[in-house]
Amino acid sequence: MRTVLVAAVSAAALIAIASCGLLGAEEAGQRAGDETLYTRLREDMVDRLLREGWLQDKRVAEAMRSVPRHLFVPADQAEHAYRDTPLPIGHGQTISAPSIVAVMTELLKPKPEHVVFEVGTGSGYQAAVLAKLVKHVYSVEIVPELAETAKVRLAELGYDKVSVRCGDGYRGWPEHAPFDSIIVTCAPTDIPRPLVEQLRDGGRMVIPVGEAGVQELYLLVKEGQEVVKRAVLPVLFVPMTGEAERK
Repeated sequence: MRTVLVAAVSAAALIAIASCGLLGAEEAGQRAGDETLYTRLREDMVDRLLREGWLQDKRVAEAMRSVPRHLFVPADQAEHAYRDTPLPIGHGQTISAPSIVAVMTELLKPKPEHVVFEVGTGSGYQAAVLAKLVKHVYSVEIVPELAETAKVRLAELGYDKVSVRCGDGYRGWPEHAPFDSIIVTCAPTDIPRPLVEQLRDGGRMVIPVGEAGVQELYLLVKEGQEVVKRAVLPVLFVPMTGEAERK
């Protein structure tokens, strides 16, 4: 029988998240009493992803078992948090379906010594999963309100291996490059060259590319001056905004 390691989320942490604007104090208390239910739903979600083949790496599976996805969505979406579907998080943005999070995370082949760059923090869920697997995650979010709430939420929940800043991720985060891997959770129409340049030799990038409705998830592996590109599966992500739009 698999041993399941589940991160406990205290009532105090839940109430602290109320200050982020996702929860009221009363609902925070109610959620604190629902943690057993959410734990079971989270375990069922991961078991389902394993059965269906979306998940194969045991480390990634345990990371997803431990991250409380219901705390990374608005309160009115919490009951849907462990369904395999994207959910709205406000400002026209979404949190990816768990199956997509699983696939993208595994494609990075995360190791404990890795430093990862993420474009599109959103609510912070993908960064939280990665933080369980790597040395540090640097994440950029272009929507100021999402960047601020994600930063506070991650800090309150103890994800101190994640650094979040508000900005345009098109040009990466040069001060912390090169990165062992890069994950992009919004879709440009072309792969941003600055991101490729900030990949370490042997580094991996997972990125959706294409126009709205016609997108493909790609894995890029940097080998010296060459980049090997492989299409993985059709996807549907929100478009990358900012400089990517202007280009």
